[in-house]
Amino acid sequence: MSRIFLALGTFNAFLCVALGAMGAHGLKAMLTPDMLANFQTGVQYHFYHALGLILVGLTLERLPTARTLKLSGILMCMGILFFSGTLYVISLTGIRGLGMVAPLGGLSYMGAWLLFTYAVWKNKQG
Repeated sequence: MSRIFLALGTFNAFLCVALGAMGAHGLKAMLTPDMLANFQTGVQYHFYHALGLILVGLTLERLPTARTLKLSGILMCMGILFFSGTLYVISLTGIRGLGMVAPLGGLSYMGAWLLFTYAVWKNKQG
């Protein structure tokens, strides 16, 4: 399972670099400053949680039976989809009504970090 989270994290880090470059170079002339800022916020949180997925994968190497750690990784993926993904779509389409989905992603991000904390505290291996 650690390999899955490591692969998801590294692939998402790649996506962040590609999307960040697209925002900085390709979208700068196309989007309003407000929409570009939304896009950049999506990339920023996406990248934090790509690194978080890598951290989950590495920690699973040490705590392979920590179910809450696996759930943490799943919630990080959901946060990327619902928070960052929503910001990308809003920025590119202007459909602001989708903004109602972003808080679900934010809650997923927060839950992921709480579960990560619980997993490393509860599993006193090492």
